[in-house]
Amino acid sequence: MEILLQKKILRVIVSLVLALVSVVFLSGLTSSPEFHKSTLAALEEKQSTVLELSAASAAASAAITLIPGDVATPIANKLADLSSHFILVLCAILLEKYLLTITGTITFSLLVPLACILYVMYVLFDWKSLQTLATKLALFGLLIFFVIPASVHVSDMIEATYQTSIEATIDTAATIVDEIEEDADSSEKDDDGFLAGLVSSVTESVTGAISRITDKAGEMVNRFIEALAIMLVTCCIIPILVLLSFVWFAKILLAVDLPINYFSIHQGIKNNLFAKKTKNAQ
Repeated sequence: MEILLQKKILRVIVSLVLALVSVVFLSGLTSSPEFHKSTLAALEEKQSTVLELSAASAAASAAITLIPGDVATPIANKLADLSSHFILVLCAILLEKYLLTITGTITFSLLVPLACILYVMYVLFDWKSLQTLATKLALFGLLIFFVIPASVHVSDMIEATYQTSIEATIDTAATIVDEIEEDADSSEKDDDGFLAGLVSSVTESVTGAISRITDKAGEMVNRFIEALAIMLVTCCIIPILVLLSFVWFAKILLAVDLPINYFSIHQGIKNNLFAKKTKNAQ
């Protein structure tokens, strides 16, 4: 009996010490940027890529408006719309950065200490349900703590395959913007020459240059759409899928079997209904 009491006291002390360490030490450690340095660096890189794509898209849209005529106006409008869509990806990245430190605080300041307290109550009062609840609560806290790093790791694996394509899109956009500005300047000079009495071949060369730049701008739109799709998958869809998989796993893990005999309940309701009908008939 004395040995059993000593074991209970030891388990209570260990649980309380673990709760204290979780609140005082682990909570501050896991919520600090230094602890998530690698994950934050990956998110910062994603954020920088999205900002570059958004800026390149906006610059290309503004440059295309310099093309004489209204032929390239739909392309400029489409690029402007894509630039606004990149803001959605940026918001998703910022949300991941904030949740990365918040989940550590929630897990080790609230869930783990609460699980330790429930375990102490189980040891003192020998309530088996409290032991199960404490275990599942602690595991649930760990699940939400690892969901953001896991999603970032999975998205990095996918994004690494398309990183070269994204960088090529940014470089191509910068090149096309320079060409558009150069051709816009040259077309203005050629137009002045035409007004001064130059031959009509100058006008044909200007039209050909405009057509060539318009084709390149259309190809650039396709590249931006592909880059946007990649960023949406890696920064929005993958984190959601990882979160859903964690929720599914947590649902299985935290499932509690209630000691209810559904067949007996059904039979009881059926018997009561038939009994009422029989009485009413009489």
